[in-house]
Amino acid sequence: MFTATRLQAATYFLGVCLFSIAFLVFLNSSVSFVITDLIGQTTQVGDAVGTLGFADELVVLVACPAWGVISDRLGVRAVCVLGYIIVGLALLLFVQARNVYPQLLLARLFFSIGGAATSTMVTAILPSMITPRPKHEDIDSRAVGPPPTNGQGVSPSSSSEITITPQRLHHRTSQESKTVEQSPTRIAGIVGFFTGCGALLALGVFLRLPELIQRTNVQPGPALADSYYIVGALSLILSVVCFIGMRHLSGEDDKGWRALVYGGAKSPSSAKGKPSSLWSLFESIILGFKSPLLGLGYLGGFVARASSVGISLFIPLFVNAYYMSSGLCDKSGHNPQDTKDHCRGAYVLAAELTGVSQLVALLFSPVFGFLADRFQRFNAPLLIAAVFGTLGYVTLAVLESPMPSGEHGSPWVFFIMALLGISQIGAIVCSLGLLGRCVVGLDHDTSIVANDRIRVVATQDHTPSDNSHLLPAEHRNVPTAEDCESEDAPLLRSQQTVYSREHLKGSIAGVYSLAGGIGILLLTKVGGVMFDKVSPIAPFAMLAAFNFLLLIVGTVQGISIAWEGR
Repeated sequence: MFTATRLQAATYFLGVCLFSIAFLVFLNSSVSFVITDLIGQTTQVGDAVGTLGFADELVVLVACPAWGVISDRLGVRAVCVLGYIIVGLALLLFVQARNVYPQLLLARLFFSIGGAATSTMVTAILPSMITPRPKHEDIDSRAVGPPPTNGQGVSPSSSSEITITPQRLHHRTSQESKTVEQSPTRIAGIVGFFTGCGALLALGVFLRLPELIQRTNVQPGPALADSYYIVGALSLILSVVCFIGMRHLSGEDDKGWRALVYGGAKSPSSAKGKPSSLWSLFESIILGFKSPLLGLGYLGGFVARASSVGISLFIPLFVNAYYMSSGLCDKSGHNPQDTKDHCRGAYVLAAELTGVSQLVALLFSPVFGFLADRFQRFNAPLLIAAVFGTLGYVTLAVLESPMPSGEHGSPWVFFIMALLGISQIGAIVCSLGLLGRCVVGLDHDTSIVANDRIRVVATQDHTPSDNSHLLPAEHRNVPTAEDCESEDAPLLRSQQTVYSREHLKGSIAGVYSLAGGIGILLLTKVGGVMFDKVSPIAPFAMLAAFNFLLLIVGTVQGISIAWEGR
């Protein structure tokens, strides 16, 4: 399946995919303790956490596309190294803050810049895991040196070299089938699995570090600071691992600091005519409208990121609001820490519901990777995930109670949370797979691409027909060297630029992260206001609408592909 080396694959899955989400989950889950235990602020903790999170998303909206464009010039390896260095330093600085504004805010923004780099590279590196290294094609070898002979001292004409024969057609289709076997969708399932493991690593190991350190008679504040030092040092070590393990990735040989300065060229003279970084980003956005699958991948990322926040943020809020409105909590517990103490049942139930969702998502990530690779033509797995999300959020919105038992409770709430987990991981895996397919040039149906290429190449065949070979040489329609150059060369160039977008993989990954950030901002701000002003189920109605939109767009695209196939 992989064309990358074992070291490169291990670094990508066990390093980038596993830890990029782990550091983010650790920071988000422990930031409130930094405010209370280290800074000593005990009021308006929720407002401070929300402000820090909102500022983080604003930075991510700008940083993710920027890092993607930079990686197209500098290389994904260098961006990974820089990202983990920034994350490590930010974690070390985070516990040095003595106030929320501006010290803790600046440290959080610094972390956001590094986190944006690492999360964007999860998407940008994926195509390099299956993209074969460039090889000299037969037609290129024929262009160098004297033309081969047919054994009788007569060299074949240029026209016969580009004529489609059954043997060449069989070779072409066999090469296409090999490419399909290396589809990025299977790898996307593995990526989803390791990112899920990264979240569990943060919750099960990183967040327990303060407790373990306190057992050595260390106070809670210093124990929390020591845990940040440990995790920050781990991030710095990981940057060294990426520097060593990501060497010589496919498609990265011509990138570096000189390419960053000269806009992707190796020298100032060759930089003339090269597209600017801003144009690369703009081109990646435009490709979302030109390539239906790429646009569907962007939309899938929008829904996936919004769903992840909806589960981790609004499910606990919904449970807490129900407990408070039902008189099951002490209504004086306005502080988040007080709510946790006075309403232990709400805290436990929220953890159970979100835990079931994340566990199911983890288990189904390789399943969606296999299904997305097996059923590529109409993107059926992505549509199934959208259906599950629509049904799950609509059902959750009409529930009388989130409790699994009691007068209005029902154990079906766990089944609903499983549907939400399946929907979330399905959108993540399938959208990542779509992006990978578009980058390596598989965003067209394989049979359609093969037929198109055959049709285009066949029009270049100048083999004499009928009895024209009996005519004098001056009256024959024999192509000249200039004809072959003017017709053959553009054909090869068009196949390379249309069906491969390796040069834009970082920009495409940045736009994908940008779409996800927009989904998070839209849900958190609009959904949060509607949660307070309209109803606690308003965010779930928004998520149901997002999934339904994905379902409609994916269905329309599948119908259009089927119609074009006819």
